[in-house]
Amino acid sequence: MKNLTLIIPAKFEKESLPIFLNDIKKLDVKKKIVLDKDDNDTLESIKKFEEVDILFQKKPGYGSALIEGIKKTNTKYFCIINADGSMNPDDVNKMHNKISTTELDFIFASRYEKPLGGSDDDDIVTSFGNYFFTKLGNIFFSLKISDILFTYVIGDTRKFNMLNIQSPDFTFCVEFPIKAKRNGMLYETMPSYERSRIGGKKKVNPIVDGSLILIKMLKMLLFK
Repeated sequence: MKNLTLIIPAKFEKESLPIFLNDIKKLDVKKKIVLDKDDNDTLESIKKFEEVDILFQKKPGYGSALIEGIKKTNTKYFCIINADGSMNPDDVNKMHNKISTTELDFIFASRYEKPLGGSDDDDIVTSFGNYFFTKLGNIFFSLKISDILFTYVIGDTRKFNMLNIQSPDFTFCVEFPIKAKRNGMLYETMPSYERSRIGGKKKVNPIVDGSLILIKMLKMLLFK
């Protein structure tokens, strides 16, 4: 998988990131870790990992980390995978095999496709929020996905950059599939089982981030 780069946003992940990097050692891919320039603790925690490429993001936010990381990627494919260990790296091979042998542009992992999908991290609030926003996406934007808030994705680097995604925060997760659909790009979903986070801490605020996501979707619906 020399033609694949893992994009690993890792803000304040000094506990999780070293464990996660050991977990993905077996993957023969490029690994790009995107860090906040002031996150010295996380940087210090991975000093022994010489095989990784470290990128300090210029703009704040989860979405900015992903956008900047993918723009600096030179391989044909990229894969977004979080540093907290919740996204199972065993699925990287499966997604890469499928995208590299089809005409697909993107594959979105889903926790809600049975029998293989599931989650050790989901709760009633996040489950309802995902159901609500996924329904909105499928109804108003004609998406065909089952897990709009789970940003575990593999895709064609060049095609992604054509989408000109702007979201600096967690609204990235809805802007991405909506723009992919609007630009006629080919995508599918694939079941994935979400593991418990290594650090045990969620960075998403259900109320604040949920409100931002709703506003983003309404804006994209009204102002195409």
